[in-house]
Amino acid sequence: MELTGLSFLGSRRGAANNTSFHGVNPQTGEALAPAYYSASLAEVDSAVELASEAFASFSQSSGKARAAFLRRAADGITTRQQELAGRAHLETALPMPRLLGEAGRTANQLRLFADLVEEGSWVQARIDPALPDRQPTPRPDIRSMLRPIGPVAVFGASNFPLAFSVAGGDTASALAAGCPVLVKAHPAHPGTSEIAADILTQAVAAEGLPPGVFTLLFDSGIEVGATLVRHPLVRAVTFTGSLRGGRALMDMAAARPDPIPCFTEMSSGNPVFILPSALRSDPAKLASALFGSFTLGAGQFCTKPGIVLVPGASGDQAFLDALRTLVQSAPPATLLTDGIANTYARATETRSREIPLAASSPLPETSSPCHAQTKIFTVCVEEFLSNPQLTQEIFGPNTLLVHCDQPSDILRAARSMEGHLTATIFGDDQDLANHRELIHLLEQKAGRIIFNAFPTGVEVTHAMVHGGPYPATSDPRFTSVGSMAIYRFARPVCFQGFPNELLPPELQNENPLRIARLLDGQPEKAAV
Repeated sequence: MELTGLSFLGSRRGAANNTSFHGVNPQTGEALAPAYYSASLAEVDSAVELASEAFASFSQSSGKARAAFLRRAADGITTRQQELAGRAHLETALPMPRLLGEAGRTANQLRLFADLVEEGSWVQARIDPALPDRQPTPRPDIRSMLRPIGPVAVFGASNFPLAFSVAGGDTASALAAGCPVLVKAHPAHPGTSEIAADILTQAVAAEGLPPGVFTLLFDSGIEVGATLVRHPLVRAVTFTGSLRGGRALMDMAAARPDPIPCFTEMSSGNPVFILPSALRSDPAKLASALFGSFTLGAGQFCTKPGIVLVPGASGDQAFLDALRTLVQSAPPATLLTDGIANTYARATETRSREIPLAASSPLPETSSPCHAQTKIFTVCVEEFLSNPQLTQEIFGPNTLLVHCDQPSDILRAARSMEGHLTATIFGDDQDLANHRELIHLLEQKAGRIIFNAFPTGVEVTHAMVHGGPYPATSDPRFTSVGSMAIYRFARPVCFQGFPNELLPPELQNENPLRIARLLDGQPEKAAV
């Protein structure tokens, strides 16, 4: 398709009469055509009005209808994956194999939610039949299920231009729930966003859905995003990015006259606890795996292991030597934007003035503004515990090694930590049995606990949890990956004393959708 640089306002496009900006190739610094135009505030308001109008019918659509829409969108992603990945490669410098894999993940997410809503049991239907003869008072007929909450504002993420952006997991789960979506595109990959939006818009039209079901708005600043969050017709917000940005949106959503949920994924150090047997077995192999994990995607994964606790008393020198060698020979990393690269340089320079820099990769003779050095830092556990700043995420290719001389040091460090998306334990079965208290602690600190594997790489499944206590996310009760992500965009509604024919199909006596329900507190098997 020919890129236009204009926002998608339902079935029409925005105007080229506002502030313009370009995508930039991080490898070369070259501005990429075309120019993109920030949506005007009038266009934002029009888009939200369209979404609100669409909600009236889209929220009442069947799971089967929404599934057909999601599958059509997934097919569009698959058909145009080369086009999507090619443009994303220009705008992010991420490698083509990674981006093609991300396109596949994006399509699979859409299909996962299509299967979920077509089957229908996700609505958690509960039926408590009337008990007219109950003493001392009769019980009325009471039935409840989950219903969509309304238009959702989705902020595209910088580090996943497909899977966490326009057609990514937030959009897929909100649409599956029956909520129209308004995406604020990330300015670092506007061309990729436009292609994805074209796919979704075509799917909306082909399925005969109201045009306000999906909107894409461009902006190089914060005005459009802030307007969306404050708009009285927007009912929820999702964001993946920095702690500073996420916290600002959380505060904005909470300060509204009618506060709304703001589901943010922000900052996570993803601690890795290396227990004695893991170092004894093959320290060089473990060092290589760690290096591959914290430099994957130039260290720009939200699950990058940024804190690694190693048992110094057991002899971690071979591990450290192998890791140092890998870092010192690493090529320059290319970060997504010059702003991210500048923030990374400042943060790592500040850290190197506070604690030892164990190793750093060389800078190339000719350097792009987006290039960055790979770095590892080391610190003893006492210094780690006395300096809370060391737990803060530095986005990019770096990690911090914390030397723990005593077994109790690992527990002290774990107790001191804030919330994280993941926590990882390396060791053998006996190590795991000997560290049950650590496991119990980590249940309170992370959304996903991993044994003998690094956290980079998040499967999109029904059981996956990609969330965690603050500051990893704004609400640890939810996940942004996997089928449970849909529950962010639904709320329970109770129907009391209604005639059977006026109830939603999910709650009718005959169970016409054949879904699993609770009947008087007991599972009612789905009818065959």
